[in-house]
Amino acid sequence: MKVLKELIYSDLHEWVKIEGNIAYIGISDYAQNLLGEIVYADLPDIDTVVERGDQFIVLESEKDASDIFAPLSGTVAEINEELIDNPGLINESPYEAWIVALEMTLPAEADDLLSPDDYEKLFE
Repeated sequence: MKVLKELIYSDLHEWVKIEGNIAYIGISDYAQNLLGEIVYADLPDIDTVVERGDQFIVLESEKDASDIFAPLSGTVAEINEELIDNPGLINESPYEAWIVALEMTLPAEADDLLSPDDYEKLFE
């Protein structure tokens, strides 16, 4: 299982990369392995407002459909449109295939997310 040191993580296996007031969100290597081959991504509309903990993405694999929950509160500023036609990019490069970019409304919520070391401890 690969964990990138420059990211922060939720205990539900989302990763977050913060650039200014924008949080890029994807799923971890562990999560994509668990899901199996992702065949469909149901992405939120731009300008959708989410609160931390809201279900806002559904990823479908050959095994099952999985809800993805917002690790932070904010407004969807951008979606990764490449995933509409090729959701398998998440399996190929889970840390490059971000899913949504969220304009954070409560940036301090990021302090509640896990450091890479703390995320790895979930698997000990």
